[in-house]
This record gives sequence, C-alpha cells and structure tokens, in this order.
Amino acid sequence: MLKNYLKIAWRNLRKHKFYSFLNIFGLSLGLASCLLITLYVVDELSYDRSFAHAERIYRVNADIRFGGADMSLAVAPDPLAFTLKKDYPQIEQVVRLRENGSQLVRRADATENLKEDRVFFADSTFFEVFSLPMLQGDRHSALRNPNSVVISETDARKYFGETNPMGKALMIDNNTTYTVTGVMQDIPAQSHMRDVHMLLSMSSTDESRMNAWGSHNFNTYILFREGINAKDFEKNFETILQKYTSKWIQSFLGSSLEDVRKSGNYLVYTLMPLTNIHLHSDRTAEVNANGNIQYVYIFAVVAIFLLAIACVNFMNLATARSANRAKEVGVRKALGSERSALVSQFLTESVLLSFFSLTLAIVMAYLALPLFNNLASKQITFPIANMWFWLILVLTAGVVGVLAGSYPAFFLSAFQPLKVLKNTIHLEGRGSGYLRNALVVFQFVISVMLIVGTGVIYRQLDYIQTKKLGFNKDQMLIVNDAYALNNQVKAFKEQVMRLPNVASATVTSFLPTPSSRTDHTFFPVGQMQQDKGINMQKWAVDYDFVKTMQLQMAGGRAFDEAFPSDSTGIVINEAAAKVLGYKDPVGKKIFGYEDAALTKRVDYTIIGVVKNFHFESLRKNIGALSLILYKSSGSVVFRMKGGDAPQTVAQVEALWKQMAPGQPFNYRFMDQDFDNVYRSEQRVGQIFITFAAISIMIGCLGLFGLSAFTAERRTKEIGVRKVLGASVVNIVALLSKEFIKLIIIAILIGSPIAWFGMNHWLSDFAYHVDLAWWMFAAAGLLAVVIALLTVSFQSVKAALMNPVRSLKSE
Repeated sequence: MLKNYLKIAWRNLRKHKFYSFLNIFGLSLGLASCLLITLYVVDELSYDRSFAHAERIYRVNADIRFGGADMSLAVAPDPLAFTLKKDYPQIEQVVRLRENGSQLVRRADATENLKEDRVFFADSTFFEVFSLPMLQGDRHSALRNPNSVVISETDARKYFGETNPMGKALMIDNNTTYTVTGVMQDIPAQSHMRDVHMLLSMSSTDESRMNAWGSHNFNTYILFREGINAKDFEKNFETILQKYTSKWIQSFLGSSLEDVRKSGNYLVYTLMPLTNIHLHSDRTAEVNANGNIQYVYIFAVVAIFLLAIACVNFMNLATARSANRAKEVGVRKALGSERSALVSQFLTESVLLSFFSLTLAIVMAYLALPLFNNLASKQITFPIANMWFWLILVLTAGVVGVLAGSYPAFFLSAFQPLKVLKNTIHLEGRGSGYLRNALVVFQFVISVMLIVGTGVIYRQLDYIQTKKLGFNKDQMLIVNDAYALNNQVKAFKEQVMRLPNVASATVTSFLPTPSSRTDHTFFPVGQMQQDKGINMQKWAVDYDFVKTMQLQMAGGRAFDEAFPSDSTGIVINEAAAKVLGYKDPVGKKIFGYEDAALTKRVDYTIIGVVKNFHFESLRKNIGALSLILYKSSGSVVFRMKGGDAPQTVAQVEALWKQMAPGQPFNYRFMDQDFDNVYRSEQRVGQIFITFAAISIMIGCLGLFGLSAFTAERRTKEIGVRKVLGASVVNIVALLSKEFIKLIIIAILIGSPIAWFGMNHWLSDFAYHVDLAWWMFAAAGLLAVVIALLTVSFQSVKAALMNPVRSLKSE
C-alpha cells in the first residue's frame, strides 16, 4: 500500500512541476536558513561547557557606586579569592587571572620578537579549577614557581616548532626570562577565555600580594564542592565586607562601611555561573569580548520565523492546489476508496515533498556554511556524526509534511463523491479561502517585522559611524608597543613628525576607545570625606595629546611645556567638573593616590576642562575623566594630513626598523578600532538583512504561486470581462487588490510588534536613533511594492491572454 501511495505521490509531483518546484525550493530555503541559525544558536549556548565541573565554577563580579560613578566589574580584589578558600570549606578551589596586556615575546636564544596580544598571570591552581588537558608538565606545579610560563600547543609550535619545549626559555618584553614548565591544550573556541594562550605564574608579580581590598584587578573564579548552592553562598560576601573590606574603607576614607552606604554608595559582590559569562556578561575587564543573549534570542526568533514562513508557504500552496483534485477524490470514493486511504495518500505526498525539501536544505546549508561562518565570525562545523542532529531533522521534516498536508487531506477526503462529480459542491469554500488569507497575512507580518528590524539596525550603525564623538578618529595612525623602542620613543616621534604627511603626534597608553581604562578616586584638597570623593578615569598623556586628538577645551588650557608646574597639573572633562560641583574648576586642587596601597599621595591643580568626548562605547553615558602628564610608552599616535596613507605607513615602518631592529612593527588605525567595538552589531545587521531577504523571497514564492493559481482559476472570468471591455489595467487591479489588502493588514499587525522589539534593542544604547513613523511607513511601502511586483507578473500574463482561448470551450 505504501508503495502505491509513493508511486501516486511521485506522479502528482511530476505532473505539476511548477508548483512542486515552488513548494520544494521555498521549504528547502526556509529549512536551510533555520538550520544555519540553529547551528549558530547552539554554538553560542555551548560556551565553557566543555570544562569538567563547569556547573560548579563561578566568577566573582563586583558592582560599585562611588564618587558619582557606577562600575560593573568582572574583577575582584587580590586577597578575596584565597580569603574565601581559607574561611569557607564549601569552596574546593579558587584561581585568579590578571591580564598583563600585549607583550613582545621571543625565544631566549632568538633576536626577533613576536607580538602576543593577550598574556595573563595565573595562580598555580588554574588547572585544578579548569580541566584543561596538559600535554606537557604537571598541572599542579606548572605555575607554582616565579618566572614560570605555561603556553598553549599553538604557541609551542609558534615559538619552538614542537610541542615539548619543557625547560626552554622565553624572553618577555626583552627584559624578563620565563621558563616553560607546561604546555596546555588550546582553550576551546567556545570559551570566554578562548584567546588565552600564555599563562605567567602569578608569583612573578607583586600585585598579587598587595592585600589591597579596594583595588579590583583580578578575574576571580571559584570551584564549589558538590551540592553547594551558589545563591545561598552569596550571603557570605556581606561577612567578607564587614570583616575585611570595612577595615580598608576605614583606613582610606576615615569612614565606616555603614556611613558609605548611608551616603548612597555601595560595594556588592555577586557570583556568575561560568556557563553564563559569554552571553550574559558585558562588564569592565572581561577576559574577552563576550556575546549577547539578546542576539541569540533574536536569531532564534528569526529561525522560527523563517521556518514558519516556509511551512505556511508550503501549506498555502498545498491547500490551493488540492481543490483541483476534488474530482480525483470523487472518482476514488466512487470506486470504493476509504476516507482513511485518501487521507494517507495526501499525507504521503506532503511528507514525500517535505523530505525532498529537507535533502535539498541539507545540501544548501552545507555549501553555505563557510560563507555563514565568515559572516558570523564563527568556526561552526556540520555535526555529521551527531545522531541527535539527524533525528531532529527527520522529525522536523515529518512534522512539517504532516502539518502541511493535514488540511487538504481531511478537507478533501470529506467530500461526497456524487456532489463533486455533478459539480454541485463549491470547491473553494470559505474555510480554505480564509485559511489561505490568514497564512498570507502571517507570512508578511513576519516579513514586515524583519524589514523594520533590518532598517533600524542599519540606521543605528550609521548613527554610530556619523555621530560627533568630541574627537577626530579619522587619519589616526597608531603604532603599538612603543616600549620596544626603549629610550628612543621621543626620538622616533620627532623623526616621524618630519614626514610631510604627518601633522601631529602623541605618546600615550590611553586612547578614546573602550580598550583604555583605569579608575582612580580623587578628593578636593582638605576634604577627604567619603561623600566628597569622585571616581574617574585617569589617563597618562603627553603635551601633544589634546592637540593630536583634536579635543575641544571648555575652560582653562591644555598642557603646555612653557609651564613647568604642569607636572602636577590635571585636565578634567565636563562630566568630572559636574560631579565635583564646581562652576569654575580651574585653579581648584584635588588629590589622589598613585598606588593601590594608598601610600603615594599626589596633589593636582586643575588647569583646564576639556569638553566631553566619547571615550567609551555609545552604550554608556560619558563618565568622569582626567588627564595627567606622565611618561608613557604604550603607543605613538600620529595624525596624518590625508595624503597617501600606505606610503606614510611604509615610511614609519622604515624608521621603526631602523630604531628598533628585531622588534615587530604593529600598527592600526583609530577608525578601525572604533569599528571593532561595534563589530557584533555589524555582524547582526549583515545576518539580519540576509535572512530578511530570504524570508521575503520565500513569501514571494508563495505569493507567486497563489497568484498563478488565482489567475488560472479565474481564467474564464477574465475572458468574459475582456470581451465586455475590461482593460489590462482593470484586470491587473482586480487580481492584485485582494493580495494588497492582505499585505496592508500584515503591515498594521507587524508594525507595532516590530516597534516593541526594536525599542527594546535600542534601549541597550545610551545614545541611539529615535524610532520614527516614516521607518515603519517605508517598510510597509517596500512590502507592498514587493508584493505588487510578485503578483503583477501573473496578473499581467492573465490579462494579456486571448479571451477566445479561455471561452472557446463554453
């Protein structure tokens, strides 16, 4: 029986090639898109789950309000980790990471350095918390001794050409030798620590033993024992604050913890599950730039939408075409076919078509995966060996086939054969017409929402690119690792300044991109009370920083070599002046400390106020900032005049190689840095517009098929109207207006939903575009135009047909 069902199903698919193609291609396109997005979502949700006991590992976060600033930190004080381990038996082990930034690294016996972007100090307990396989060395002692280093398998091959460089030496920043005591397997790409390739022993830095309860610099992780509830454990942080932190506050501010809280300030420690970090954490001092759970939700919804549009399209065409088979049903029933057999026949055809679509979808997704990986900046692989993957695909195809074929199967199989064969039954009943209309509206509701979403995302990205930031990011060449020049930094700057295309230059470790940050607390001189403190960033700059960045002064002046007293001068921004409460802060004195131990006090005189500029992401409001004169060797920044940039870079590189032989020349442009901050939004925009276009294409395939079916069904009516004098325009309008009504209803339904969703997305930015009415009107107009172009092809074709051909049989 099944063989007979399949044979008849195959004949029907071949008989109606056009509609079979529309059905199979539309559904396969939707399934392929849904499959790619599902692989993306699964990849995002899998971060850090490869570590053993991942469900028992938590990171300590700190939320601080002090001095007019709110800070959400992914770091904690240096003594917190091992204090918790000592005081609470619920904790099995702890580990701290301390970022050491980018470093120049080479073998001790080599002369050429390589750039290592992310180097971290780590406690010897690192491999007891994170179950990363060790290829060489002992996991318990590899990071125990000072000047020990554990490198990844990739770095072992990069520096030594082998995976067993045990006992060999690496020179870090041309001044410290570290001995390789271990080689670890590369940290998986699906980890928030994915870019960590080099771990230096924490005992190599004195910062790890400063006992500074007020200085937050260490990513701190806790491995709980079995059965411990982390939420319940968080209550113990209040004890830590009272027992340890309060003493530091008393010595620093002369106030109690209670007084600090009464003034509206606070310090709160919380625990974040390791597996939540990638998608739920966007704090200061993250180990890596993380993902965003919002985008996972968005893409999951888009995947559901695409699959829904494809299924609706499939069902719509199946329902429309099924009416033409009413006489077939009548004959079959007259010859004795049971209703159950007819239902089975229709469902078999639908499921067969669905499996054809699934096969094509798998091929499409497999071929498109490299392009999708490039678009999404991922390394997703096709899970060919995963049986669950195939089982879910087969079940999905089966469910889609059954759902799509259920309405025509049960609707047509209920016809009475006598009425059908005598043409006394209305085959296009209200039920099927209403159903198809509802499905068309549903399709275009989704399409309108995706069009609006795409437009809003791109408008926000354009706003980010064109917004006045308070500094000029264009034509700014940044030469990294200026410390490799040793004592020739100033000479290098002066030599490059002689190039004809260079306008100005500055040496600094701090730039107006979110990668630069250092927070310090200042007080007005003579007013060291906790309610008078101001927390702001402190950037070490040179005399040319303000000029090179083209910052604008709101009052006072910038640093000037003509004033020796500027060595203790400070320039603040308008936000800092507002927090201090000074109408005219120039000439006022403030003081702060140069060290976490609070032993090196420095008094500063405010010499100028710079206008607010965006030194962080546009997701955040502009905070308090200060500039001080201090010798720095992080980067040398050159403002070019707009001439031949590649030639200028080549000239700068030649001077670098002359003054720093053997040191890698690394450079970047500031506008690229700025773009990188919003790379995730750019990827979202590109993915969004791709799948929005696919959803519209699928919807148009269905609309094209329905318009062809409508024109075919009304052929004789069109012939009569033409004989009675109807023009081509009249016929096109007649056939199109029904669909346009449905699109307008879809616009009215989809626009409010799109407004709600995009308003929520924009709320993540402190600075964003407004949702204007014309954006929704433009999206609606685009949907109408697309629908008209789709429908009009069949309408015009039907209207131009010779009426004699359609009426000669009457």
